[in-house]
Amino acid sequence: MFDYHVHTTQSADCSTPILASCAAAVERGLSEIAFTDHIEHEPADMSYGFFNYDTYMANLQHARSVFGDRLVILAGAEVDFNRRIASEVRDFVEAHEFDFVIGSVHYGEEGQIIFPEYFDTRDLEDVFVPYYEEIRAAVETGLFDTIGHIDLPKRYAPGAAGAYDPLRFEDELTSIFELMIRQEMSFEINTSGIRQAPRTSMPGPQIVSLYARLGGRLVTVGSDSHVPDTIGAGFPQTLRMLELCGIDSVSSFRRRQRSQVPVVSLL
Repeated sequence: MFDYHVHTTQSADCSTPILASCAAAVERGLSEIAFTDHIEHEPADMSYGFFNYDTYMANLQHARSVFGDRLVILAGAEVDFNRRIASEVRDFVEAHEFDFVIGSVHYGEEGQIIFPEYFDTRDLEDVFVPYYEEIRAAVETGLFDTIGHIDLPKRYAPGAAGAYDPLRFEDELTSIFELMIRQEMSFEINTSGIRQAPRTSMPGPQIVSLYARLGGRLVTVGSDSHVPDTIGAGFPQTLRMLELCGIDSVSSFRRRQRSQVPVVSLL
């Protein structure tokens, strides 16, 4: 199994050393792990200016020297994207070498982070439609290997915002997926939602099934772990879900070159 979304001490919200996560990955039988620390260009974000590429790469190389005979360790990044900061994002991605880059949208159209209070004056339509516009813009850049947690706002949506039905946004998702398929870009199944609100992966089976019906086959799987205990969490049921939705493989990356590994071989 591959865990392609794990944070280290180079993310402001994580205090787990990279070696501890590698040890957990080996213990759980993972064969590949990608360390994808937050790269933030929004000044209000706690991780803005926090990431140090040289320190990160030194830590990663040390981890490879310790665990490289048991674990493939990829240099990754989770790069926050929205159209206001697109030029800064492009400059960063093009100036740094990674094996694997996640493009994630965490902020609304006016720079507000998508937390519960973001919904105070908005219904689901007001949140998700602009959010999916930003996701599509991220895909259009061609900068990313995968798109992170595609329906993230559901994690923070209070009950007062209304019942979340992902297929309410089928038109927006179809537009995104058709572009992804043309560009041969993966998207992420983020399993963190299984162990916390909303108690389902991001995205869940309805969205994955839509993608498969459109002819899509490229996905990555990530735990979004900030502590060793959640490395690989939720993966067995996620791989089974992918099979049921018609996805028969997951994407593996080495120096931004993708290959496909059958789901059945990972179960």
